[in-house]
This record gives sequence, structure tokens and C-alpha cells, in this order.
Amino acid sequence: MEIFIAQLISGLSLGSIYVLLVTGFNLMLLVAKIIQFAYPQIVVISMYTCWWALKITSNKLLIIIAGITVSVALSLLSEPIFRKISSIKDVDINATFIASMGIAMIMMDVMSHSFNYGFPVAFPPKWIGGNILSFGLITISKGQLFALVGGVIAVSVFFYLLYRTNQGRFFRAIAENRLAAELVGIPITKTSIFSYFIVGILGGFSAILFSMLIGSASPWLGEFVALKMLAVSIVAGLGNLHGGLVCGLLLGIIEAIAVGYISGSWSNVIAFVIMLAVILIKPEGLFGTKI
Repeated sequence: MEIFIAQLISGLSLGSIYVLLVTGFNLMLLVAKIIQFAYPQIVVISMYTCWWALKITSNKLLIIIAGITVSVALSLLSEPIFRKISSIKDVDINATFIASMGIAMIMMDVMSHSFNYGFPVAFPPKWIGGNILSFGLITISKGQLFALVGGVIAVSVFFYLLYRTNQGRFFRAIAENRLAAELVGIPITKTSIFSYFIVGILGGFSAILFSMLIGSASPWLGEFVALKMLAVSIVAGLGNLHGGLVCGLLLGIIEAIAVGYISGSWSNVIAFVIMLAVILIKPEGLFGTKI
């Protein structure tokens, strides 16, 4: 039972980060009308930024600001590219997926050749922190606690923005009917750009939590996480924010339990087996698509 509880805590921490990633991915899908496969690569570059900042200063606030700033900047820099693609007549959303894959490959290539000579980086113990609670086989590390609590706070703030502010109403209106939203005076381009800004903040925050949870970053981490993010989105239903929240947490829990009870690296296969099963049985996802 202690092993199960320990893995459950670990799974909830990892699942919280999956939720943040899927939330940002779905927001891009709903508002900007793009499939942003390069989003996890932005998160990994933000992790590298935090690693560099740690070598310069011990001020954690400055490190957090640096990570989030880079994520926001990269997210906003991609906006003109996707806007241009989306404006081309008779081009569907799949074109943005192909473009984002190209951007992801460029980012990964740059990281593998220019960042720390292509070698993975490890975050110092002062950033990761040790165990803050230990009871038998149950341990809770500082990284796990921050990932879980930070993820809950970030998602709560996002859903407050979505359902309690005018900007959130603009997001929902565009997601529901882009043409109707434009006819009633909602600034489509401005709102779309703001969605990139919000996604950048979520990405930077994810990078900080991820660096504290796993304690390392590598050029190939983004591609691995991107596949998990896509799997969760498909299982939940593309564009379904609430479904992504549930499925993100479930995937984290299932992976953690698999690590504790199944030998080998089967935890990495589970997400894709579930995705294939859902595609065959319910192609629109467990909670239904919103696009």
C-alpha cells in the first residue's frame, strides 16, 4: 500500500505538468486555430534558460522571470508565422501542424548543437531540493510538492481567466464561432496574440516545475513530451480543456504506477497504447472534440 501511495503522489505531480502542457496546447487549438507541436520544445528551452540563470544568480525570482520571459518571447515570435499560414486560402489546420513540426525540429537541432555542447544538463540540488516528508516507503520531495501545488494554482488561475474575465469570454467566443465573434466586434487578431502570451506564461511555468521535478533537461526531452501531450489531447478529445485536465492527471498516475509495479520501460508505451485504443473505439476522444 505504501508503494501505491508513493507512486500516486509521484503520478499526480507529473500529471499536473501534463495538464499545464495540454491546456496550453488546447488553447492554441481553440483560439489561434493551430496545432502547436513545438510547444514542448519551447518549454525545454525555458528549462535551459533556468539552468543558465542558476549559474549567474541564486535569486530564484530572477530565475523564474527569466524562464517565463523566454517562453513568452518564443511563443510570440511564432505567432506571425502561424498567422501567415492560417491566412492562406484553402489551407487547413493540418498545415500548422506540419509547420510546427518543422519549428520543433529546428529548435531541437539548435539545442543538440549549441546548448551545453549537446549534452544534457543537470540542475543543482539547491534548485531541486530534497525530501520534505518521509514515512516508510512514502517520500515527498520538494520538486513533487511544487509541481503538484504549482500546477493546481496555475490551472486554477487559467480557468478563472477563462470563465471570469472579459478576455476569457473572448477566448470562448472565438473557440465557439470565430466568424460570429468577429461580427460582434471581438478583436480576433489581438485576442489570438494574447492567447500566445498566456500559453507562453504556462510554458515557462511548466519549465520551472518540470526542472524541479525531474532535475535535468536534454535536447530530446521536448520531442518525448510532445508525443505525450499529443496522446493526452487525442485521448481526451482535441480542444477539450476539461477533458485534458482529467486525462493529463490520469496519464501521470498510470505512468507512475506502471513504474512501481511493472519492470522495464513499459510506462512510456502506455500513453500510446491508450491513444490507439481510444482512436479505434471513440475517435472523437473520451470527452469529445471541441474543434
